[in-house]
Amino acid sequence: MFLTGRSHRLLAAAALAAAGLLAAACDSVARQTPLAAETDAIALAALPAQGQRTWRLIHSGGPFPYEKDGQVFGNRERLLPQHKRGYWREYTVPTPGVQGRGARRIVCGGAQPAKPDACYYTADHYSSFKKITP
Repeated sequence: MFLTGRSHRLLAAAALAAAGLLAAACDSVARQTPLAAETDAIALAALPAQGQRTWRLIHSGGPFPYEKDGQVFGNRERLLPQHKRGYWREYTVPTPGVQGRGARRIVCGGAQPAKPDACYYTADHYSSFKKITP
């Protein structure tokens, strides 16, 4: 099939319109579906000992053993509830036998880092989160 310039432009415009509608529909479904991090929970006592220590350090204001602890977490994965940039902060949960920071983190959000509104645990470097319940 041979498309003229005008036909090609019309076909391209229709494809872009369809893609826009699909993106809007997906975004709408995503907003209606609760985030897994909002429904999955883990008790503080069920965290590994290193996670419990990190949680206590967060709530006492540090000092933290890793330079990046307390840095802003961008939530690019969009697995945590959406807030303005700067709301979420990340902290390393050491992993025995692993050099460096490993994959375990606690991410907390709130206006005051030592008094967070909520904290979440991830053992897989932000692929999933569980809300920490004290």
